[in-house]
Amino acid sequence: MFSVLDVTFVPPDRGGSMRKGACMAEYHIIKKDGGAKRAEFHTVHGVIQTPVFMNVGTAAAIKGAVSTEDLEQIKTQVELSNTYHLHVRPGDKLIHAMGGLHKFMSWEKPILTDSGGFQVFSLAGLRKIKEEGVYFQSHVDGRKIFMGPEESMQIQSNLGSTIAMAFDECPSSVAGRKHVQDSVDRTARWLLRCKKELAQLNAQETAVNRQQLLFGINQGAIYEDIRISHAKQIAEMELDGYAVGGLAVGETHEEMYRVLEAVVPHLPEDKPTYLMGVGTPANILEAVSRGVDFFDCVYPSRNGRHGHAYTSQGKLNLFNQKYERDARPIEEGCGCPACRRYSRAYIRHLLKAKEMLGMRLLVLHNLYFYNTMMEEIRDAIEAGRYESYKQEKLYRMGQGEKAL
Repeated sequence: MFSVLDVTFVPPDRGGSMRKGACMAEYHIIKKDGGAKRAEFHTVHGVIQTPVFMNVGTAAAIKGAVSTEDLEQIKTQVELSNTYHLHVRPGDKLIHAMGGLHKFMSWEKPILTDSGGFQVFSLAGLRKIKEEGVYFQSHVDGRKIFMGPEESMQIQSNLGSTIAMAFDECPSSVAGRKHVQDSVDRTARWLLRCKKELAQLNAQETAVNRQQLLFGINQGAIYEDIRISHAKQIAEMELDGYAVGGLAVGETHEEMYRVLEAVVPHLPEDKPTYLMGVGTPANILEAVSRGVDFFDCVYPSRNGRHGHAYTSQGKLNLFNQKYERDARPIEEGCGCPACRRYSRAYIRHLLKAKEMLGMRLLVLHNLYFYNTMMEEIRDAIEAGRYESYKQEKLYRMGQGEKAL
């Protein structure tokens, strides 16, 4: 029987030319088209072409029986996993002993780990926030967990992800001004602690990835002045990248775009700009116009598991009876594993029969759609025609299922 005691530490691969604790990240803007930026981000695990959509595998796997071999075939550049969930199960120390998250899940490309901060928001009924950190009650077995900035960095260091996210608090979009300001001030103090702790961890010989990068997170709900002040503050900390967090948690799309227009100009343009947890294809297209070039969201996998497929002409619901005898692929010309071989009718049958293959094929299709859309976005920016591409894409997707 397998146990933690059976695991021996697998030394991480280290480049001999890298100085102790050195960071090899380099962000290079290739082309700007209005507010949109096309860039390359060089990391220890490879070059990320941006704008990029990171595929979300919370517990080190994409829900829907999608393997890392599948990800390699659907144009995935970055996989995203969650610090809190991996700490709870199977345990970050076990993953460290296995040689880090890359070896554990057999994935050689970049990985970004969320800090666990979002759980401060999403597990509201199971936590207590204090200056030192957050006291959680595990959603798995009810045991008590403490996580602060140092603990989050230690867990992410054990995982050895390419990019570690700073530990933050995500206030509700409808929270009062004083609560939001107090929360943002605490997040700023936590960021300083994260930066100090990760620098120390990267200097250790036992670190899985001694070139682990740190992204800071801008918060402030929908208060533009709080957001801008916080953006200016963290921009001075010389981090590897910057995220805008706390959006897509209840505010309208218009409020989201307004916040981006206010905040992004105050973040360093020569660093990655990451909009956390967003979103729909339309959200991504609009955010790219506003200077964002990193994205993640569970929508493509979650919607796929519920029978919804993204196409260039909008979403279609394969549970709809009109697809019962439809011999066409989900989308003509799509190169995903589902569209290359299977019909809408067959995939609908799998869904109705509750066969896992149906969910798997739709998740693969949706992730391929998102990843391909990001390719199109990069090409359009390089060609200097992003706005016309965006308007055409939005129009076509707005045609909806009636066109399919």
